[in-house]
Order: sequence, then C-alpha cells, then structure tokens
Amino acid sequence: MPEPSRRVRDNTAQNRYELDIDGATAFANYRRTAAADVITHTETPRALRGRGVASELIKGALALIRADGRKVIAGCSFVVDYLEKHGEDADLIA
Repeated sequence: MPEPSRRVRDNTAQNRYELDIDGATAFANYRRTAAADVITHTETPRALRGRGVASELIKGALALIRADGRKVIAGCSFVVDYLEKHGEDADLIA
C-alpha cells in the first residue's frame, strides 16, 4: 500500500505527472488534448525500479485524470499494459 505522503502531482509546466520517492522522481510525460491526456512516456529512476513505482504513478495519474473529467490515451507500452491489467479504469480510455 502506498505511503500517505506519496502523492502523484500534475506538473503542468513540464506536461508530466510526477511521484517523488526516496529523493528521486518517477514521471509520465503527457500531451493534453481538448478531452484527453495522451501519456507518451513513463520513466522510473533506476534506483526505484522493481518496486511497483511506475504502477503507483499511473494509478495516481489516472485518478487525477478521472477527477478532472478527462480521458486517457495510452501512448506508451507501459500504460497500455497497465490499462489491460486494470479493467476498473477502462472507462477512462478515449
């Protein structure tokens, strides 16, 4: 279970969702359209890999997208795989 202090944020200045853990930042770049966010790349720092950080990041990003009433377009393979494994988020797919 994620620690309560770990929150995904929307860094609109850099067009990416971010999650800080242990002094490092995992991020998912996006391109925003009128109705959807196209997530184009997901990056997890090497020191954080293998700990479920990318999944936690995408889960948080999707929660923010849902809260904004937007949709998502999976533009990177990690997000495609995540959405295939998490049918509860299928309604967000544009």
